[in-house]
Amino acid sequence: MKIRTGFGYDVHQLQEGRPFWLGGILVPHTHGALGHSDADVLIHVICDALLGAANLRDIGFHFPDTDPQYKGIDSKRLLGEVMRLLRSKGYEVGNIDSTICLEQPKVNPHIAEMQRVLAAVMGIAEDDISIKATTTEKLGFVGRQEGVAAYATVLIQKL
Repeated sequence: MKIRTGFGYDVHQLQEGRPFWLGGILVPHTHGALGHSDADVLIHVICDALLGAANLRDIGFHFPDTDPQYKGIDSKRLLGEVMRLLRSKGYEVGNIDSTICLEQPKVNPHIAEMQRVLAAVMGIAEDDISIKATTTEKLGFVGRQEGVAAYATVLIQKL
């Protein structure tokens, strides 16, 4: 068995009046993330971590923000395509460990639903997806509620 790890990091600016997609679900909030797609920062870091682990470059390479077909796209569709690419190289997901950095809204009440949605898109067990949340204790752009950041590490295996 061959195993590999990957890491992802992403940031999106928060803007009043935009829908806030996070972990594949719409989270009620006054502000949402700004981006070319639906700006789901959690899905983006998971995609980058998976692509990196399989040596498939990054999300921007596969889904460039200069391509109009990705304007406003549901990031779950991007994640589904990443899973197809991963499996085409013979890999399966071992586990995902992710952290969302956000002052408001509180993420904890939404984690179980995010795990259900992501597991369904990826075709893996909910228990293989860890989602954690933290604040930055009011420091930096996250602390000032100007943006959201996320990190993810993944383990993939070729059986």
